[in-house]
Amino acid sequence: MNFSTYINNKEVTVDLIRKRALKHTYLRLISKDLIQISANIFFTVDDAKRLIDNKIEWLEKGLVKLEKNFMEKDEFLFLGIRHKNLDFRDLDKFYKSEAKRLIPPIVEKYSKIMNLSPTSIKFRKNKRTWGSCNYKNELNFNILLMKFPIPLIEYVVIHELAHIKEKNHSKRFWSLVEEYCPDYKRRMKEFKSFL
Repeated sequence: MNFSTYINNKEVTVDLIRKRALKHTYLRLISKDLIQISANIFFTVDDAKRLIDNKIEWLEKGLVKLEKNFMEKDEFLFLGIRHKNLDFRDLDKFYKSEAKRLIPPIVEKYSKIMNLSPTSIKFRKNKRTWGSCNYKNELNFNILLMKFPIPLIEYVVIHELAHIKEKNHSKRFWSLVEEYCPDYKRRMKEFKSFL
């Protein structure tokens, strides 16, 4: 079920999805002109309008960020800079080759500084994670990290190397990250501004 609303004086479509099994209500900004609300079957359009009213500041900020980060179909980000895809390159292949070229030296640098060595480094395109470290101390990095500036990639590398020593997000883990990346909170915030 769809209806329209106005946010920042712009018309936005609201896609209301109702499912019997849902216990919670989820509000997502899909694009600069589409909001999605997923809720149980008893959630009404009036409920949806109230939810939007209650979350208006969050929605306004999110839409401003989406507008700022909006990319035309022939544009892409590489190391934080917007480029035109004039040769219509396959961006996944490009990002993967650049990740394989740029990330290993960063891992090697911080591996020596932190005295923490991964057993292997792999690259793939992930939907939800930027990096991971498994129980074998194998590091995986998302090829889409190539969209971000080098200092943000360095933060992800330090974060994943720290997981070799600390497998969870405990205080000890964050202390270790901070030791090698004192401004990690600022970098995390900057990271989110690109998303």
